[in-house]
Amino acid sequence: MQDGNSFDYIVVGAGSAGCVLAERLSASGKHRVLLIEAGGRDRNIWIHIPLGYGKLFTDARVNWLYQTEPEPELNGRRVIQPRGKVLGGSSSINGLLYVRGQREDFDHWRQLGNAGWSFDDVLPYFRQAEDQERGADDLHGEGGPLCVSDVEPHPLCEAFIAAAEQAGHPRNDDFNGTTQEGAGYYQLTARNGRRCSTAKGYLKRALKRANLKVASEALATRILFEGKRAVGVEYRQHGRLVQARAAGEVVLSGGAFNSPQLLQLSGVGPGELLKSHGIEVRHEMPGVGADLQDHFQARFQYRCTERITINDTMASFTRQIGAALNYAINRKGPLTIGAGYAGGFFKTDPSLASPDVQIHFILFTADSVGQKLHPFPGFLASVCQLRPHSRGTVRIKSANPEGAPAIQANYMSAAFDRDVMVAGMKLTRQIMSQPAIARYVAEEINPGPTCQSDAQLLEFARDKGTTVFHPVSTCRMGPDPKAVVDERLRVRGLDGLRVADGSIMPSLVSGNTNAAIVMIAEKAAAMILQDAMRPAVAA
Repeated sequence: MQDGNSFDYIVVGAGSAGCVLAERLSASGKHRVLLIEAGGRDRNIWIHIPLGYGKLFTDARVNWLYQTEPEPELNGRRVIQPRGKVLGGSSSINGLLYVRGQREDFDHWRQLGNAGWSFDDVLPYFRQAEDQERGADDLHGEGGPLCVSDVEPHPLCEAFIAAAEQAGHPRNDDFNGTTQEGAGYYQLTARNGRRCSTAKGYLKRALKRANLKVASEALATRILFEGKRAVGVEYRQHGRLVQARAAGEVVLSGGAFNSPQLLQLSGVGPGELLKSHGIEVRHEMPGVGADLQDHFQARFQYRCTERITINDTMASFTRQIGAALNYAINRKGPLTIGAGYAGGFFKTDPSLASPDVQIHFILFTADSVGQKLHPFPGFLASVCQLRPHSRGTVRIKSANPEGAPAIQANYMSAAFDRDVMVAGMKLTRQIMSQPAIARYVAEEINPGPTCQSDAQLLEFARDKGTTVFHPVSTCRMGPDPKAVVDERLRVRGLDGLRVADGSIMPSLVSGNTNAAIVMIAEKAAAMILQDAMRPAVAA
């Protein structure tokens, strides 16, 4: 075993949150920071081309390629769970959408007892992270590390937005503005046609600092403890086992799957689970790996009446070359789009206080995400429930840190979720039947005209539905006994250990999760530096 250096802070996971933490904690030059990442450098060209995310779903070089256990409500299907295994983590392989969630989401976090997490509390961290192409205002920031940009208009997207208006929904030109409800274009974490991951936005500018060390291709195997205090991390890099010490704190930023996994491997978690794998129970915490939440979607696929979709762009070698040249010369065209081009947030019941479903309108079709595009003109509209009641788990399968954890999402296990999904699918059809978009619909391929009743729609979701790639809450923040971290993200009952990533969310935000995870890391870094200036307080 090789001895590593001593640091003030060790951050485990160089993903959406970890890169933010590494940059902010090392910025003053006063603190020695070690950033540990199981994946490698972000050199894959498809990481940096926005549409390239589709090439990364099955690429083991940058993706953990997780999947769920058989899902009871999905007819026993396993559902893919791609997670970034590269600098930038999932911000290097995601669909680039910049959506914060609703004001009500964060106010709800505060109402659950998490002081400092209301929308007004977290807004400054959203703003300081953001470099908004449209400029700064009361809700947006300019000059931050994370580039946020508009997309080019497209006739199909304009038709979808107009159809939503015909169906009685408002147009919304800023889903992160004063209200989320309505249809419009998504903004992307990109600039000049290039992805802005947290590795590019945050970590790149910190890499030359002498007080920051990045250990890539390094798998964290366990947290080191002395009594109830975390004092370091053991990791395996290039066949060597290394121990690094933390004089200040260890911060876990591995995400909703890997953070609870590392805690469990280190003896922190459900006692019976740990004992069953021969792991000494250092700190009994039933909540570690519990409360998994994720967005579940059903995709409606359409054959288009005109050859104006991404399917058509990629249909021939000549068109592919044309798209590549347009991108290389102008940084424009289909290669600049993300996982959602247009879309919106809608209420399945007008009496609701805020939208409960989201639609992603996408200019291509394929049998599944990351697969070859269909040879005909096609587009899709996927709908997801924003605030699911279903809860799942993440549990280690063995004491081997190289093994994948057992992920049980339990999609649609709650009757409420099944009802909202069906209502959301009917709402999607209502929009897609409006004249503005109907002129572009040659036929509905999936689920197709024979799928009409609520029972048939639900069965379609069970057969074909999948994740929107937003797992959270497995190291949940809260004041209750089952919560894993407190409002300052300190692991309860332990010293020198925090979790700062999407796993701490008390409940799933109403939209794509990356922006909120960046905010969490910004706030976590501020709290860590604040706490370093005063006497330590036990969690």
